[in-house]
Order: sequence, then C-alpha cells, then structure tokens
Amino acid sequence: MSKPERAWDPGNPDRLYIVTKGCDDAKQDTTKLDLVTLIVARTETDPGLQPEHGTIVHMCDYPLSVAEISAYLTLPVSTVTVLLTDLLTRGHVEARPPVPVAALPDVGLLEAVMHGLQNL
Repeated sequence: MSKPERAWDPGNPDRLYIVTKGCDDAKQDTTKLDLVTLIVARTETDPGLQPEHGTIVHMCDYPLSVAEISAYLTLPVSTVTVLLTDLLTRGHVEARPPVPVAALPDVGLLEAVMHGLQNL
C-alpha cells in the first residue's frame, strides 16, 4: 500500500494560512477539540462552503475523530481544528465526546463469550 501524497508542502505554509483564512485556534472561543473528539455532520454539503469545509461535512456522515479527519485530508491537526471550529460555529457539524471507557463492554466477558463460541 502506497503512502498518500501530502496535500500541503511543509516547507511552504501559505496554503494552510489561506485555508484557515489566517485564523488560528488560539483565537477561537469555542470548546477545545482534541484528537479523539468525534465529529458528525448536521447538514448536507453546501455549495457555498470552501472545498475543505465541504469535504469535512461530506465525510462526516458517520462519526469520525479529529485525528481521522486530519489523516484523510492529509492536513495538520492544527489546521483541521481551525476548520472544524468554523464548521461548529456555523452549525454544519456537531462535536461529540468519545465513548467513555466505562461504557465499553468488559474485556473479560468478551473473551469468555469468544472462548465459549470456539468450544461449540
């Protein structure tokens, strides 16, 4: 499997500056997004959105983490965070906390079920 081509040149940050319209996430007042925050689209892709925004809205039909979105777009997490904050402000996407560990099933129970099925 080949490595995806990077959509931006790390030696030339001009495109990232243009994509984020010169904003950085330190200036934003909204909730901080971390790598495991799940993002879900609330609206359909709007033709008036810039391409990166439209791509995020389109790909988030099902929950994706900020890290996954960054990887799919091959953009730095800091840039994706700025784009997501903009989409959150406009109401195009919704941020959900990750599934808490306590809500996940017990690993021991899953192993017991697996062994029981293997013995059948």
